[in-house]
Amino acid sequence: MAVPWAVESGSRAWGFPSPDSDYDCRFLFVRRRRDYLSPWRPRDVIETPLDAVLDVNGWDAVKAVRLAANGNATVGEWLRSPLVYDGDPAFRDALLALVDDVVDRAALGRHYVHVGRDHWLRSGAGQGAECSLKKVFYALRPAATLHWMAHHDSATPPMNLQQLLAEAPPPADVAEAIVDLVAAKAITREVGDGVIALPVRDWVNRVFADAAGLDGVPGERPAARQRATEAFVDLVDRWGAE
Repeated sequence: MAVPWAVESGSRAWGFPSPDSDYDCRFLFVRRRRDYLSPWRPRDVIETPLDAVLDVNGWDAVKAVRLAANGNATVGEWLRSPLVYDGDPAFRDALLALVDDVVDRAALGRHYVHVGRDHWLRSGAGQGAECSLKKVFYALRPAATLHWMAHHDSATPPMNLQQLLAEAPPPADVAEAIVDLVAAKAITREVGDGVIALPVRDWVNRVFADAAGLDGVPGERPAARQRATEAFVDLVDRWGAE
């Protein structure tokens, strides 16, 4: 089994860690070619026991390819993480090319709407109440991603909040307030609370409202599956250990 890609996927890579943030290491692995020919395949996920510092798990390439073809956002995020523990850039580029080719932007948008809006509503930040900074950031990054998607045709958005905002700037007062929030979270424990500035509240509420029309059920995409099949065979040929 080869592990050609291992990255940080949590708040440290997203751009807003707390002093006590754990490490969310994610990796992609490729098995031997003959393992994929067996009618009794092993699990397509490897998980390690959780502790207070490390959260480590990985996906088989077959799972990553299948999810990418179905519009899953996570695969593209792992491939664009700014914190790479170890990896082969050629593997990243090959899989990222597939993601770019088969991505369903509507499905991607729906993912960020549902994830972000859920955290936003649960946090109470939209009403100006004191709220969990962690939940706010879990909503803020999806909002920034939707804002980025509205200004870019590229398939895969950046993972990092600061890069999203740099490439698709919000109003100046919103950007300044977000900088202050990131600074506050950097010295606040994961369970810290705070009140979100009005410009940020209004901006996030507006972004989610504008993206509400993305709701819907995706249809079948046979061309994406064919492209994904070809890409998977290539990944196994090039990185599958014998």
